[in-house]
Amino acid sequence: QVQLVESGGGLVQAGGSLRLSCAASGRTLSSYAMGWFRQAPGKEREFVVTISRSGYNTYYADSVKGRFTISRDNAKNTVYLQMNNLKPEDAAVYYCAADGRTDGSSYLGNYDYWGQGTQVTVSS
Repeated sequence: QVQLVESGGGLVQAGGSLRLSCAASGRTLSSYAMGWFRQAPGKEREFVVTISRSGYNTYYADSVKGRFTISRDNAKNTVYLQMNNLKPEDAAVYYCAADGRTDGSSYLGNYDYWGQGTQVTVSS
């Protein structure tokens, strides 16, 4: 079991930046590949980015490539999402999730543990 808590969301103007954090407790985070997903009102939850257990491999959704950066600090049991040049379409609740089945996937079904989410609002 691992518990995940996101933080760092908020209101930002278009073009601005935010850094989300996902702190884990319970099992060590290094046992899991990690992912960030987001869900806007009326839309399905969608994949944003994933990072392998070691942090060596990452995979981004095309919509955020070049603007978002995922990283992890396994010693601190924390995963980060640096979001730059935010756009109004990035507004959503952002969730971090832990994948104990693969070493990183865009498929929601591979993620067994989810945080409660943090709201990101982008004003135009």
